[in-house]
Formats: sequence, structure tokens, C-alpha cells
Amino acid sequence: MKRLGLLPLIIIAIVLGIGAGFVTPMWLARCFATFNSIFSSFLGFIIPLLIVGFVAPAIAEIGRRAGAMLAATVLTAYIMTYGSGLLAYFTASTVFPPLLSHVSYGEVSAAGSSPEAFFTLSIDPLMNVMTALFLAFILGFGGAALPGATALRKGLDDFRDVIRLIIVKTIIPLLPLYIFGIFLSMTMAGTVGPLLATFIKIIVVIFVLHVGVLVVQYCIASLFSRRNPFKCLWTMMPAYFTALGTQSSAATIPVTLNRTIAMGVDKDVAGFVVPLCATIHMSGSTLKIVACALALMITKGMPFDLTMFAGFIGMLGITIVAAPGVPGGAIMASLGLLSSILGFTEADNALMIALYISMDSFGTACNITGDGAIAQIINRCFSKNISSTVKGEK
Repeated sequence: MKRLGLLPLIIIAIVLGIGAGFVTPMWLARCFATFNSIFSSFLGFIIPLLIVGFVAPAIAEIGRRAGAMLAATVLTAYIMTYGSGLLAYFTASTVFPPLLSHVSYGEVSAAGSSPEAFFTLSIDPLMNVMTALFLAFILGFGGAALPGATALRKGLDDFRDVIRLIIVKTIIPLLPLYIFGIFLSMTMAGTVGPLLATFIKIIVVIFVLHVGVLVVQYCIASLFSRRNPFKCLWTMMPAYFTALGTQSSAATIPVTLNRTIAMGVDKDVAGFVVPLCATIHMSGSTLKIVACALALMITKGMPFDLTMFAGFIGMLGITIVAAPGVPGGAIMASLGLLSSILGFTEADNALMIALYISMDSFGTACNITGDGAIAQIINRCFSKNISSTVKGEK
């Protein structure tokens, strides 16, 4: 029997959690609440380590590949990522309030009581999120700047592998059970009905936003390439649909590379930009996280403003670098920021995980399709002297 992917398991967990919420006795529900409490505490402990494990090696690797084209690619990818987050904020802050005006979790009367854990296990993180991020910068730039720091770079790579192993072998397999417990608890508390209606509306809006972001990115790229943006987007569609099926930026690189060259991008430019952007360009992921976070804040009546989200998006674009190598890596890496900057609770983060993973393939497709737009911009700036540039970086 073919092993189910994470998305089907999450969907099954949500359905079973809702159904079980109507028939599960309180003592059993409290068992799941106890597991969720421990798992949430473990997540809180691992998040700062995840940030160090992902960001530090990525900075060290990028920093070793000096060159103007590298700097331009990284800067362009970050601007695209940040811009998609801002577009998501302005669109969601305009569309979601009237769309979700009838949903307010603060006013939902509970049909029953939410189960409480039998006991809690406090696992204090070694550092907070901001400390972890600055530590990652110091270690990453140190590993890149010191020629003899091979042991440091090897240590960072090994630490990243340890964190990735924990996520793949522990967190990801237990996530469906965690999501099951969350929806079981919400069903028993009588809040799950409005939530499901909210989910559907959010997913539709975010899908439209993905299309809008790609159109904007290719229109910007057309100012450099002087090519029809819609024809270029059509050329990239095989990469888009491949990403929908594989849910992996890395697995889609060969198709993305082929389609980028088919748009007229120099093959050496494409060969440099596409693999790099598969790691650092996260427009679709950022868009999803921002829109989902804003929707949940609106339904909970939490205050928000542009200043708050401008800082959140800026930190998010850095924190989720190199996260695509892990299933659900972007949302895992962002949990600390959601809590520290936006004030999300354990239940809020669980809902964010469920929402994000339910649209995971669309975010990946948006990320890799946008790589073609970045490649067009870099091609315009560097194609004339690309041969010497690439040789100097190898």
C-alpha cells in the first residue's frame, strides 16, 4: 500500500477529530489534551534550534559564493518575497474583515467544555526566537568569512541534519495526532463549525492571491526582459503543475530550469539562479503565512497594523530560508515569529499548521514559478558577462 503523504494525513486527522469530538468521553479527550500539551512544549523548545539549524548553514553557504550576481539574486529574491507578503497583507486586510465579519470566536458559545491536560511538562527553550536568529547570523557569517572555519561549517551542516532528522522522524509523524487533538478539543468546545467555514474562504482568497503575485512578478520581470509576461507565465506552467504534484521545490528544479531557458534566459544564468532560488525564494510560502495569520487574527479580534506585519514579514523572509528541504519546514520555522511578534497561542499555531499544509502544493508552485521571473531580471543584468562570472564563482 502506498504511504499517505502529510496532506492526506492532516485532512484525515481533521475529519476524525471533528467526528470524535461528538462521542469521545472526557477522560479520553484529556489524554489527547495531555499529549498536545507535551508536544506543544517540545515544539517551543525545538523552534529556536530549528532557526539556528536552518538559517546559519544557509548564510554560510551563500556567503562563500561571493559575486555581484549572487548578491543581486539574493536581493531580488528577498524583495520578491517581502513584496508578496505586503501584497498579502493589504489584500487580506481589505478582503477578510467583511468576508469574516460574522465569525468571532470570542462570541461563539461553547456547546461543552474544552478538555484539560492531566499534567503538563514544561520544556523551556534554550533561547528566544530573536536570540536564535542573531546567533544564526553570527555563526553563518562567521562560517562564510573565515577561510579556515571548515570545522564550524561542517558542524553547522551536521546540526542542520540533526534538526532535519528530528522534524522528519518525530515532528512530522506526530503532527496528524496533534492536529487531531486540536480539532477534537475545538469540537467539544463548540467552535469548530465557524472555523471550517473560515478555512474554505481563506483558501479561496489565498489561491487568487497566488495567481495575482505571479502576474505582478512577471509584469515586473517584463520591464527588464521586454517579453510578454503572460506568454512567459504560460511557458512556466509545466513547472507550476510539476510542483503541484511533487510539493517539492528541489524535485521541480529540472523542469523549472528547462522552462526558464525556454523563456529565453541564458542557460548559465538559469543554471545559477534556479537552484539558488529553490532555496531562498519563498513568495508563495510567505503569502500563505501572512494571509492565514491575518485571517485568524481578524476572527479572534486581535489587534494588528502595518507596522507589526512589516516587521513580521521582514523577519519571516529570513527565517524560512532553506526551510523548503523539509516537509512543512516554512510553517515550522515561522511558529516562533507567530508567537513572539503576533502573539499566537498553541491552538493558533496548530491551526496555522493545518491551514498551511492544506495549501502546501500551491505555495510551492508559486515559489518555483516565480523563480523564472527572477531569472529574467538577473539575465538582463548579467547575461553579457555571465561566462566569466560563473567561472569565477565555481
